[in-house]
Amino acid sequence: MRKLALMFSMICGLFVAAQPASATVTIDINLSTQRMHVASSSGSYDWPISSARGGYSTPRGYFKPYSLQVMHYSHKYHMSPMPHSIFFLGGYAIHGTYSTAELGRPASHGCVRLAPANATTLFTMVKQEGARIAISGTPPGGGAVYAAHHKKSHTQFAANHHHHAGHAMAYAPTRHHKTLHQWMQHPGN
Repeated sequence: MRKLALMFSMICGLFVAAQPASATVTIDINLSTQRMHVASSSGSYDWPISSARGGYSTPRGYFKPYSLQVMHYSHKYHMSPMPHSIFFLGGYAIHGTYSTAELGRPASHGCVRLAPANATTLFTMVKQEGARIAISGTPPGGGAVYAAHHKKSHTQFAANHHHHAGHAMAYAPTRHHKTLHQWMQHPGN
């Protein structure tokens, strides 16, 4: 009986030793459906997202977060707020957005946007457990149009926008924003 109890405790010890010290959050982002599936020790979640709109791209592949920031302001895009940012590649991040009406369709400059409450939940999980991020799929409207314009500058894309107005990206019109310097010189224009 002692041998059996000893063997049982040894086997249980092997299973305990084989388990990781903490779970890792798994984040699967599907650009085709504009959805994110999250699996963590606290449960599973499915949320709508917004990825890159026409003329921009969201990177595909496998990533790990390298920086978490409770509040980040985009220096590249007019100091736009990016609450609960999880940076995974260069300036690309998963973050909250106040443009919740756009969730479920491409609308960003390349980041993956979430509703603020979902971004807060994800941020907390990733901070506690770490994460693996997988991004796959093709945005609605087809990747060919997005890929063709990915390397063009914003100005080139704006000039060509009318040429592609019949394509699926017509729902995401190009907006012309002044730089801060231009606005300061001519605020009324």
